[in-house]
Amino acid sequence: MVDTRVLVDGLHFGEGPRWHDDRLWYSDMYDHAVHAVDLDGNDERVLEVPQQPSGLGWMPDGSMLVVSMLDRKLLRWDGSTLGEHADLSGHATHHCNDMVVDSDGRAYVGNFGWDYETEPGSPVGAVLCRVDPDGRVSVAADDLMFPNGTVITPDGRTLIVGESYGARLTAFDVDADGGLSNRRVWADLSGAGITADGIALDAEGCIWVATAFAPRCVRVAEGGEVVGEVTTQKTTYACMLGGPDGRTLFAMTAPHAEHDKAGAVREGSVEITEVDVPHAGLP
Repeated sequence: MVDTRVLVDGLHFGEGPRWHDDRLWYSDMYDHAVHAVDLDGNDERVLEVPQQPSGLGWMPDGSMLVVSMLDRKLLRWDGSTLGEHADLSGHATHHCNDMVVDSDGRAYVGNFGWDYETEPGSPVGAVLCRVDPDGRVSVAADDLMFPNGTVITPDGRTLIVGESYGARLTAFDVDADGGLSNRRVWADLSGAGITADGIALDAEGCIWVATAFAPRCVRVAEGGEVVGEVTTQKTTYACMLGGPDGRTLFAMTAPHAEHDKAGAVREGSVEITEVDVPHAGLP
């Protein structure tokens, strides 16, 4: 039984959903644009990003950071002008993808590691880049198997990243200067057959995980127990909690992820449902 309803459809492929200023902001990668949609389904194409947008986040001054995938850059939009904030190409070994921005404006950006579409059986570990507010780039963590959705706990002290090809959620302590340490497995997902894509943290410390190869989102507790599930109409690639009370679960769904398929049709959607436990932390 499907648990969701469609808020808006006609997307190519939605990624990076974020609840901000009473709307869900998201990247439509193959539309090469950032959109924002309200809970009545009114969708606005806000910003064009020619090299494919992915992760989104906001700086303390209100400007928006956007991952530009193909040229491996982080862009900054002040509401009128889009410019380069950082060049990640010296560290990212393939397309950049999702991101979380902390309360000080530091961004943590993942990348594919390798071209999984042409070489699916040859995974390569990737770095998680840290971009400081002034645009300086460093490596926050390495040897991650396709670092993807990322969250930071409400106290700002723990960062958790989904490793799509590692079948796990991996946690780090966040130091005062934004450095990551004490790497550990937060949840081993291999036994549950879950491929972690986009993720969202709730107020009980559980994480909603978009499962990438199945039409569902699962709620995972630390340690890996699946404690909840939502069935979607199409395959779910990213999710976020938001809405006025933080209890609306947004799922970015599509029948295909490959660029030659998803880029050719507009069959993606934003699906929504209500859950019991509200959003917490970042993004």
